[in-house]
Amino acid sequence: MTTPKAFQALAEPNRLAILEVLREGEQPVGVLAQRLSLSQPAVSKHLRMLKDVGLVEVRSDAQRRLYRIRLDPLLELDDWLEPYRRLWSARLDRLEEHLNRRRQS
Repeated sequence: MTTPKAFQALAEPNRLAILEVLREGEQPVGVLAQRLSLSQPAVSKHLRMLKDVGLVEVRSDAQRRLYRIRLDPLLELDDWLEPYRRLWSARLDRLEEHLNRRRQS
């Protein structure tokens, strides 16, 4: 599972911002650079990291390279987070029960 590497990649704000833009659909490096006010070499560097951990893929369209999100690694992240969601949900449920008991007292 590539989860720790994916988390590390997404911890960088520019890479997370790139994924946010790619949620809208495929984009070339130039559009990403313009939308994020970053240089094209900087965006290319971040895309390379995202590609290395499997979060994005690239396809050629004539002279352009279009980047898009790969969903499988995000589903793996979601699966990895599930036990933590259950843990917090249980704790929040207990807190709610405690607060309800205090209100009734």
